[in-house]
Amino acid sequence: MTEAPAPLDMQLIIITGLSGSGKSVALKVLEDGAYYTTDNLPATLLPEMVAFLRAAGYTRVAVSIDTRSGDALSGLPSHLHELKAQGIDVRVLFLEAKTETLLKRFSETRRRHPLSAGELTVSECIARERELLADIGGASHHIDTSELNPNALRAWIKEFVESDQSGLTLLFESFGYKHGIPLDADIVFDVRCLPNPFYDPALRPLTGKHRAVLEFLEADENVNRMYNDIQGFIQNWLPCYVADNRSYLTVGIGCTGGEHRSVYFVEKLARDFRGERRVLVRHRELSL
Repeated sequence: MTEAPAPLDMQLIIITGLSGSGKSVALKVLEDGAYYTTDNLPATLLPEMVAFLRAAGYTRVAVSIDTRSGDALSGLPSHLHELKAQGIDVRVLFLEAKTETLLKRFSETRRRHPLSAGELTVSECIARERELLADIGGASHHIDTSELNPNALRAWIKEFVESDQSGLTLLFESFGYKHGIPLDADIVFDVRCLPNPFYDPALRPLTGKHRAVLEFLEADENVNRMYNDIQGFIQNWLPCYVADNRSYLTVGIGCTGGEHRSVYFVEKLARDFRGERRVLVRHRELSL
């Protein structure tokens, strides 16, 4: 009797997160990228669906699972663990946003929150949703969509699914404090105490990627001291984060506007660490 061929290797992307954070956008990006996509799959059906699709030869699958699964959501972490043990490349993308941003989006679209049955306000629904998703969020790659336009989100999602995840990936993200601290940052450094190129009329329209801004910042001793301290901190503690079995470590660097100092630091850190780790770069305010 001839044995059936072994199922093909599969990449499985789980899209989850808060309602109104952009999960439908993420799923559409993956659908356009030739993934077999399913929205609002009950968590309890995930193993059965994956087994069927894998045996049928599907190699790129994306599934949206969130609090609409109800009580079954609590079983998702164990399902993911089992699928990884089968050799499937499982990646979890967790989309989130600030509460005030989500409230604005629900108000503008007049959509009903999935947890709104009963007497809960939208704010209370969002808080409850964060609680229900807490166990999933800890093992996920987070993207804070509060300040992102759809094009930037699409680019970041493509970057996520195309990256090699056989070990920890360092993600450096610049941001401006006036727009808030990104929710997806694991570590945050504040460089607002350093000289600001914004106050030089010739440098104001430039960014931290431009040579003139680099020369301005590197002429200041405190900039170099701060950089060495941040670089040393990451270098010294990176082995502990690796030992914690993380797939991503997101380091946020913030200045006032997110266009000069933080961008400079992120670009420089990325160059220094790229030789020893997989590195991704995000400039949140440059994506607006």
